Amino acid sequence: MSTIPGLGNIPSHWTMERAKWLLGRQRRAVRPDDGIVTAFRDGEVTLRSNRRTEGFTNAIHEIGYQGIREGDLVVHGMDGFAGAIGVSDSDGKASPVVHTYVPNDDVDARYMAYALRTMALSGYVTTLAKGIRERSTSFDAPTLANVHLPTPPLAEQRRIADFLDTETTRIDALKHARNTQVHALTERLEAERDSLFGDTRDNAPVPLMHLTDPYRPIVYGIVQAGPEFPDGIPYIKTGDLKKLHPSSLSRTSPEIHEQFRRAAVHPGDIVMAMRASIGAVAIVPPELPEANLTQGTARIAATDGVSNEWLFHALQARRVREQCDLRAVGSTFRTLNIWDLRRIIVRRPSFADQKEIVAQFKQIEARHASLTDKAERQIALLTERRQALITAAVTGQFDVSTASGRNVTEGVGV
Repeated sequence: MSTIPGLGNIPSHWTMERAKWLLGRQRRAVRPDDGIVTAFRDGEVTLRSNRRTEGFTNAIHEIGYQGIREGDLVVHGMDGFAGAIGVSDSDGKASPVVHTYVPNDDVDARYMAYALRTMALSGYVTTLAKGIRERSTSFDAPTLANVHLPTPPLAEQRRIADFLDTETTRIDALKHARNTQVHALTERLEAERDSLFGDTRDNAPVPLMHLTDPYRPIVYGIVQAGPEFPDGIPYIKTGDLKKLHPSSLSRTSPEIHEQFRRAAVHPGDIVMAMRASIGAVAIVPPELPEANLTQGTARIAATDGVSNEWLFHALQARRVREQCDLRAVGSTFRTLNIWDLRRIIVRRPSFADQKEIVAQFKQIEARHASLTDKAERQIALLTERRQALITAAVTGQFDVSTASGRNVTEGVGV
């Protein structure tokens, strides 16, 4: 029995070979009609247009691009450590950071892709690669050439690849169903929020400024926070609003905080994004007894007779979000100004109704959290078992000709 770094033991009748003896490096010319092929971290290698086109940096001159053919084994030099390794399902072209291979006659490209991704996800590739930038390493062609790979008989490679293609497709379909469920639950929660906090009740509409403390009006935060001051006063940026936690906040000097004390926030105050994710809101937690804001955010302090919890949810209702979007100015860098925010129209129920509405929504949120948590735990379990199945198959821990991966979903609730 042999042991392969990053995989473990393999059966005695298997051999192991360096990748350079199994995979032929390809450097093809680009054809005029070739589209861009991308190796994604989930192992899919396909035309970018088949999946998504946003979020990529496109080269102007495409210097060094190379041709890719359907069936090529493709390794992303920068993201291979995170699993960006797979068999291309498309003809096209790719940037020089990608290296591509055609296996020799005794090798199945699909099996080798499964084996290499397992080695990458185990952390082994990271130990080999040259560091380039944060969250990325260079897994270049010379490094791959000397990696030892398992080499079962070709017929066995194909059986393993066929088995894994079938079972991973089934597991991926289950994961997609659970992700769809999570998305639907989120949409339902937002619809419930709109119904309770939107304009469905017969209440008089008022500008937001009439719901805020006259002694602590809506204001921008610090114009310039200055350099990081580790022992200073925490301040909140737009990027902090998604998950406002005191330990993750940047800090400014007490002098700058004092200079901009007008924008100081208290526990229970609402902070709204005025740039980037316009309209995103968070409530200042009790663990932040003293904090400030950046200029991209605004403080909203509820006045007497207005529940800060009710106002927090009311500001997330679709009717308010649409007003924020309409009033924002700018094309590439949109901004909502303070005066427009103060004029946002909100329908104000009585204080007793506010409390009742918040109580109702808390019950809805609790049910949503329970269902979402269950679905997300199932997704995590499927992901874990998917990789365990792949690892067991590519290392010969069971005979795939008699095995079934269907027990992989045991306990997942499918």
